[in-house]
Amino acid sequence: MPISTIIVDDEKPARDELAFLLKSFPEIHLVAQGKNGLDAVSLIKEHQPDLVFLDVQMPGLNGFGVLKKLVERKQKVPQIVFATAFDEYAVQAFEVSAVDYLLKPFDKARVAKAIHRAKKLIDSDASPVERLESMLAQLGEKKPAARRVKLLLKSQGKLLLLDAADMVYASIEDGLITVFTRESEGQSNYRTIEELHAALDAAEFWRSHRSYLVNVNHIKEVVPWFKSSYMLRMNDKKQSEVPVSRAQTRRLRELLKL
Repeated sequence: MPISTIIVDDEKPARDELAFLLKSFPEIHLVAQGKNGLDAVSLIKEHQPDLVFLDVQMPGLNGFGVLKKLVERKQKVPQIVFATAFDEYAVQAFEVSAVDYLLKPFDKARVAKAIHRAKKLIDSDASPVERLESMLAQLGEKKPAARRVKLLLKSQGKLLLLDAADMVYASIEDGLITVFTRESEGQSNYRTIEELHAALDAAEFWRSHRSYLVNVNHIKEVVPWFKSSYMLRMNDKKQSEVPVSRAQTRRLRELLKL
């Protein structure tokens, strides 16, 4: 029997990549795709799929929040495979007995393993509800350990060690990353914004533009800009203005409930 499947991820490239990989598995029947947690709840109710590939980190209602909504509403819960760009969520998923997880960027062999695990549960008619209720209880009891990250900066001939939480924003120009705090700035030893972002807590640091990474806790003001875009005025001594790309405007609205 085909396995009816839904993909939910707030990033279209991730959805497209996973959908492309799933075409290689004839047992998978992709019935719908969603771009956020509310979509997930609605699509699961509408299609009652066997399997859902569910992103963990989404603005508003995240992956764990989706599961909580399903259990609270006593909806039929499909088998869930978490997708995440950060391995601390993957570890957490295993700790709470989730079906499986996929670490981004997706790998075909790893997708195959996740499908195999899910198929065994589907074929055995094993309900995930009891497992998910246990998972949600555990999530309510503990939160993932905070990521204590230190950043090494070169400033005025000195090497400074900075708590990541003190970073207001970072920018890259001509291949050089500059990190700004409330009082100072310095050059980072990271080579790309992507590498720096991957080292930080995704709940606090947001890629507002391809050349900028901001600490959402240090956004002082959101300034409307031309053509329905925005600038972010940051909480450093210069009150720097950081652009928000068109691709990230929707994320900003969701993040700050604009």
